[in-house]
Amino acid sequence: MPQSPWLNITDNSDFSIYNLPYGVFSTATRRPRVGVAIGEYIIDMAAVAGRGKFHDLKVPLEVFEASSLNAFMHLGRARWKAVRQRLIQWVSQENSPLEQLKGECLIRQSEARMHLPVQIGDYTDFYASEEHATNVGTMFRGKENALVSNWKHMPIAYHGRASSIVISATDIHRPKGQIMPKDAETPAFAASQKLDFELEMAAVIGKDSELGHPVLTEEAEDHIFGFVLFNDWSARDIQRWEYVPLGPFLGKNFASSISPWIVPLEALQAFQTDGPEQHPVPLPYLQKNNPRNFDIQLEVSLQPEQGEKQIISRTNFKHMYWSIHQQIAHHTVNGCNLRVGDLLASGTISGKATGSQGSMLELSWNGEQPLQMNSGIHRSFVEDGDTICMTGFARKENIHIGFGEVKTKILPAL
Repeated sequence: MPQSPWLNITDNSDFSIYNLPYGVFSTATRRPRVGVAIGEYIIDMAAVAGRGKFHDLKVPLEVFEASSLNAFMHLGRARWKAVRQRLIQWVSQENSPLEQLKGECLIRQSEARMHLPVQIGDYTDFYASEEHATNVGTMFRGKENALVSNWKHMPIAYHGRASSIVISATDIHRPKGQIMPKDAETPAFAASQKLDFELEMAAVIGKDSELGHPVLTEEAEDHIFGFVLFNDWSARDIQRWEYVPLGPFLGKNFASSISPWIVPLEALQAFQTDGPEQHPVPLPYLQKNNPRNFDIQLEVSLQPEQGEKQIISRTNFKHMYWSIHQQIAHHTVNGCNLRVGDLLASGTISGKATGSQGSMLELSWNGEQPLQMNSGIHRSFVEDGDTICMTGFARKENIHIGFGEVKTKILPAL
């Protein structure tokens, strides 16, 4: 694919012409609206549509003037593809309509404020990494009982809280809740001392399914608009006390953070790859025939308030035991319906190698082996003033596709 020199996009840009992710932005003079990232710029899709450039594709101006992508997603995959192909054509050639309108339709990302890209109806968090589940199980139940008996038979999940999902660069306060102190007989109400991040990816649902009708694994892609980076914050001490018998609640629902740009599924097709072999063989409704995982490299960095930024974890989305296609099939097998704007988070992504764990709980082994930072300080869990930043990218030959970042600073408890 040729690259037009008028855009001046660097080879390692997250937002190359192969990517073209969607988001919602505003400026001092433009209210929130739909944009597409390209290099250092944002294509103001409302401004382009206002010039009639998508009229023949039957994409109304209103969907790009909206403050979320839900209306655009409701148009369906055929329209998504048509708009994407037109943008690829415009950014790949000289003297295109986009170049002619660049003064009106191209905004520097540095001048924009990003917003939640979708109106989120429901949010489900899975537990789909065998390495993560094994590590956590080993800590709390011992090596022989690391995985519970149902784990390799179905993608485990819980329904989370959509209202507390925030965009990158939104600071969050340390949560409070009930905690059972060591050797105590009664719980105490206190700020969490074991605040943790969880490195995840989340699929954005772009097509409704019908109540009562399961979605098959081979149909799952029809419902995926794209992916974002996802940080599912966790208060491990609150969670440990409350999770029996019904699972996560206050230890999880205080905040989750997402990256602002949704990378379309079409941009990631070249990075599909086989996932791990599954033993025992899943039940028929969870079986798959084609490559289903995605080769996306992920990193987590931690920056203390008065210290330097340091990468503390590197892993890959391809390690997931249960694929997003299997997650969707299991989510809907009982007739539960998906709705446009839903988020399905992967669960913590961990690898086998040292330093590839996707949470502080694992990296510090529940605080028993604190991380030593380059500055000489140690971290068992995330402390006040720390900034956690997650990034991700996929690379193949000359194709580079990035997800930007999801970045959050922790403030003291209120």
